[in-house]
Amino acid sequence: MFTNFDIDYFIFGIMPYIALTVLVVGCIARYERDPFTWKSSSSQLLRRKQLILGSVLFHVGILTVFFGHLAGLFTPVWILDTLGIPYALKQWMAVIIGGIAGVTALIGATILLHRRLTDPRIRRHSSFADIGILALIWLQLLIGIGTIFLTLQHMDGAEMVRFMTWSQSVVLLNLNAWAMVVDVHWLYKAHIFLGLLITLLFPFTRLVHMVSAPIRYLWRPGYQVVRSRRQTPLPARNEGAK
Repeated sequence: MFTNFDIDYFIFGIMPYIALTVLVVGCIARYERDPFTWKSSSSQLLRRKQLILGSVLFHVGILTVFFGHLAGLFTPVWILDTLGIPYALKQWMAVIIGGIAGVTALIGATILLHRRLTDPRIRRHSSFADIGILALIWLQLLIGIGTIFLTLQHMDGAEMVRFMTWSQSVVLLNLNAWAMVVDVHWLYKAHIFLGLLITLLFPFTRLVHMVSAPIRYLWRPGYQVVRSRRQTPLPARNEGAK
């Protein structure tokens, strides 16, 4: 029988390292073994207008949320102190900017999820992983917006500093980092757990296209010739001609 102590220790003390290890090793293995699956499969020919609207809202919102969390959690506290940035100011910036971005991403994710679930043609060409990871992100965004209402109850920044300290302690391999967040509200815990779960599943889903960059195009041996089907084929090359 697992106790709350065991669950907290696993989620906040062990799971971050499992998720990060699977993320790195899984991405490398997938790229090396199945490079042709390293993509975001397109369904843009079906319900294109809805796709564009949902995709733009989702990507703008989710990228803002992602980089906001990255900067917010991993900026050392001493930098804030050195620059004289009040914790409350940073908290308000997180609430306002993160809240707007979160709602934007949630609306986009809702449109994309509705599109995949209600259109039989798109549903037929969507894998379980496609729908599952989008549903998880949708739920994560919803919970993230829910935590804003908790944050508004303590705008002094104390909870924010606690999460910053936990995140940075995990990176610094502090095995006691989990103890810093065991008594936070369950909604925060659910938000962290889902974030780690999405990180764990990242290498096995379409999300891998986030870390793609066409670097190899810089030194590829030649260019690709693309012709229309109606184009007249090129005449056979006469090897004897000079």
